[in-house]
Amino acid sequence: MLRDLALAAGMPAAKAHPYLVSFGKLGLVAQDTATNRYRLGPLALQMGLASLAQLDPVREALPAIAALAGAIDQTVALAVWGNQGPTIVRIEQSGHPLHVNMRTGTVMSLLQTATGRVFAAFLPSKVTTPMIDAEWRALPAVAGRRMARREVEDELATVRQHRLAQAVGQPIPGINALSAPVFDHGGGLELAITAMGPAGTFDAQLDGPIAAALAACTRALSARLGYVES
Repeated sequence: MLRDLALAAGMPAAKAHPYLVSFGKLGLVAQDTATNRYRLGPLALQMGLASLAQLDPVREALPAIAALAGAIDQTVALAVWGNQGPTIVRIEQSGHPLHVNMRTGTVMSLLQTATGRVFAAFLPSKVTTPMIDAEWRALPAVAGRRMARREVEDELATVRQHRLAQAVGQPIPGINALSAPVFDHGGGLELAITAMGPAGTFDAQLDGPIAAALAACTRALSARLGYVES
């Protein structure tokens, strides 16, 4: 309503009304004649769509992961979905670089890495299920026991619940990692951002400070890409 918009703008309704009339002529707002409520107009929609079309998720993420790496003083990696699966496209090293066999172009395991679990959890099942099944069948037995397929789904459900994937000492002993999703305006998964570091200095708890910083980073980036969290 006019009074609500005026209140949000910090001005009297009599002053706000001429602005809305002008915005209506431009197509930035439209008024429902039945309820007198205002909404965004066709020009605002066109501007929003044009802005979204110009967004490059990787380009938008690069300064974000650099800032995150500096804030938590841990290595941060950016991954996208490639032809072979989750693929690292950028690594920001911390002040104490990790000596791990991971570089730009590395394809991550869907089930054995935090990065991969994010993609396994949030991409459409028709995309991931064949790859998950193939990887699950190839998983080695641990202590004489092989993970059940149901346990895989339970793990992915936990990732969806927390919007965080966790890897503690796996697949590289002594290295912990947390990974979080970045969504686009349609709610689709665009990227995964993964923080990792030595187990002695990297708090991999889902409610720890690194998890909080990572989640804040991915939420802000998702919002930049037009995602509205429900």
